[in-house]
Amino acid sequence: MTDARDEFKAKALPLLDELYGVALRMARNPQTAEDLVAESYARAWQNLDKFQPGTNLRAWLYRIMTNTFINEFRKKRREPEKVSMDAYDRVDDFHFFHKIAAESATAPDPVKDVVARLTNDDFQKALETLPEEYRAAVLLYDLQGLSYDETAQALDVPVGTVRSRLARGRRRLQEGLYRHARDAGLVEVTS
Repeated sequence: MTDARDEFKAKALPLLDELYGVALRMARNPQTAEDLVAESYARAWQNLDKFQPGTNLRAWLYRIMTNTFINEFRKKRREPEKVSMDAYDRVDDFHFFHKIAAESATAPDPVKDVVARLTNDDFQKALETLPEEYRAAVLLYDLQGLSYDETAQALDVPVGTVRSRLARGRRRLQEGLYRHARDAGLVEVTS
């Protein structure tokens, strides 16, 4: 067991900053994120005998962290926003880049122009408005670079569910970014 623990230390500890970044985005609070990462590593250490050597340690740690967040921390918070999925499956769904391009047709490259003026805070605020299921999928796949399979493992859902959550999460993220760009005067709204 000592070899497994040494291997865990060597491979899991370098992932600490990466996991903290995701935990911070999940929890939206530095102290809660620290607690989440600490609890996740403690659970991984306690259950090290359940880890199968040769499998993806990174995905295993993400899965532990995601489950810990859902089971421990999310219970303490209010129920997440309920969303009617029918509202996002219409033919006239909103798309951030197309909307900006249509409303800023005078700029040489309106999308690059607007996106260049959005800040990390703008993006973070839009990300925080996503329902938990969508935010987790976007964080793990788009921002952390996990594959569909790794994201599915981490979230303990089928790959098809990951793809669906990504599509809907990205669409909602685009909507939030567009609203911010419009409210900040970054795009000219023509009626």
